[in-house]
Amino acid sequence: MADETPIEPDRPIIDPHLHLWEILPAPGSPQLPHVFLLPQVLQTLEASGHNVTHTVFVECHQMYRQDGPEELWPVGETEFANGAAAMAASGKYGPCRVSHRIVSSANLLLGEGVKPVLEAHAARAGERFRGIRMPLAYSDAEMFGFPCDPSLKGLMADPRFRQGAQVLADMDLSLDVWCLHTQLDELAELADALPGLAIVLDHVGTPESQGVWAGREAEARADWAARIRELALRPNVLVKLGGLGMDIGAQVGTNTELSSSEELAERWRPYIETCIEAFTPARAMFESNFPPDNAAGSYGATWNAFKRIAASFSEQEKDRLFRRTAAETYRIALD
Repeated sequence: MADETPIEPDRPIIDPHLHLWEILPAPGSPQLPHVFLLPQVLQTLEASGHNVTHTVFVECHQMYRQDGPEELWPVGETEFANGAAAMAASGKYGPCRVSHRIVSSANLLLGEGVKPVLEAHAARAGERFRGIRMPLAYSDAEMFGFPCDPSLKGLMADPRFRQGAQVLADMDLSLDVWCLHTQLDELAELADALPGLAIVLDHVGTPESQGVWAGREAEARADWAARIRELALRPNVLVKLGGLGMDIGAQVGTNTELSSSEELAERWRPYIETCIEAFTPARAMFESNFPPDNAAGSYGATWNAFKRIAASFSEQEKDRLFRRTAAETYRIALD
């Protein structure tokens, strides 16, 4: 399906969750081969017709170094994203500042020893480097067709992880967290333990749909909603509204049946409205989560769906949801 005619095409948008990658063929990979580098990003943005002014690059295990100390390997991803950001900032590729801010990765289990790694990220990207995300999503069942690493279970409660997260707070950096809804209580405890750390919950805290939750969507949604409301009581936690098009039950890239924005809005509305009610627009931001969310709809349809869901909100609330909360979170100056 081609991209739709954009709703409110002049509304400025900051997309706070956009990946760049080149997935090469690899046996046992949860992702099928795919290229989504700067040229493909620019084509996607132009085809959508939406006024996306900036994007935030979020780690996706790309271009890691293959030599030197292992803890510094993720710095290669920051170098990669920063290169794309420098190209976009030249103005030669259009008005959107792609990868204007960077959320990379670091092993927080290093505890206080993660500081040199964070300093290395900052040395490569300067003010563009705003925080990190590391793998945390865990299910007792499979994700993307493969078993989860058992070492991820309970990781947010590990004292070493919390020490590393405290270093983030001390350096005025944020922590993006993607976890499943069954891990939200663990995330709430982390937020309580580190009230000075800005935590961004990605993908509305993905409702579990595998294992014992398979075929129990209504029950899973009710359980998810209760945990979301409890988590939102922590003022240092924000939420990204998106990621609902991603299918955690299949390899990334397998689905090609795209839905219209009307269909997406109907499907996503209960989750997004619950999050906005719990967190308020002051701590909520729409995200595309592309390319993974292309499993459900085009980039243009995704943003149209968000605009349909937000139609009844005030102009001030819309501005927060579509750009201002993201701008404050990732320190992006607005005109």
